[in-house]
Amino acid sequence: MKKKKFLKRGLIITLIIIIVVCFCYYENNHIGLTKYQYKTNMLKDNKSYRIIQISDFHNKRFARNNQHLVSIIRNEKPDMIAITGDFIDSYFTNTDIALNLAKQLIKIAPVYYVMGNHEYEVDVEKLYPFQADLSDAGVHVMVNKSVVLSNGIALIGLDELDLNNHTLEKISKKLPEDKLHLLLAHEPQYLESYADSDVDIALCGHAHGGQVRIPFTNIGLIAPNQGFFPKYTAGQYVDGNTTMIVSRGIGNSILPLRIFNCPEIVELDIIPE
Repeated sequence: MKKKKFLKRGLIITLIIIIVVCFCYYENNHIGLTKYQYKTNMLKDNKSYRIIQISDFHNKRFARNNQHLVSIIRNEKPDMIAITGDFIDSYFTNTDIALNLAKQLIKIAPVYYVMGNHEYEVDVEKLYPFQADLSDAGVHVMVNKSVVLSNGIALIGLDELDLNNHTLEKISKKLPEDKLHLLLAHEPQYLESYADSDVDIALCGHAHGGQVRIPFTNIGLIAPNQGFFPKYTAGQYVDGNTTMIVSRGIGNSILPLRIFNCPEIVELDIIPE
């Protein structure tokens, strides 16, 4: 009897371990696609514009050469791909993985990239050649740069080192007021500053969805620079005339697990009113 009870307990424990392992694998490797729409009368020629955003990649691998990730993005037929920081990881830096992904993405649509905190924590001996390689591959590295696209969108890339000063305000003032101001910035907790600079749409990441999300809520447990139960972790936020969309991101860094928080690709359709 004791032997049967011991075996029964062992089987139950083994089953629980298998379930937990499968759950954790799924939570960290199943890629979700979250879709948003933004209506505006500023688009030229009344044509919609689709943006795919990936954020906080952190050298993540999804199958061989990230083909699964690339396939999802390709199937959505974006007009633009935005990478909003932490494309590489400062703790386990592998620029080759990120560069390989960038070379695949550039074949799908124009790629615009802003740096996050992890890029600036990498040794400059790795960072500067990585930036140069991205540029050579055709990626637009947006370090406090702006460009007016042919469809009437004024795209701004705000650098990680200038999120909380007057750099964005200065860039915005130089752009035509009748254009849709679209901001790529890594960190979401500066929404008030983005709104003060008359940004229409901001795409951000950084919070990793709060790492652990409470089911059936929009609440995450912890995020860098925001602490416990952060305000901005995932989804859409509005401040005045500014709409900010925060991606839960793709990869992990210090904390290796996501719970109720699968990797996320953001799809934004900007459509004419």
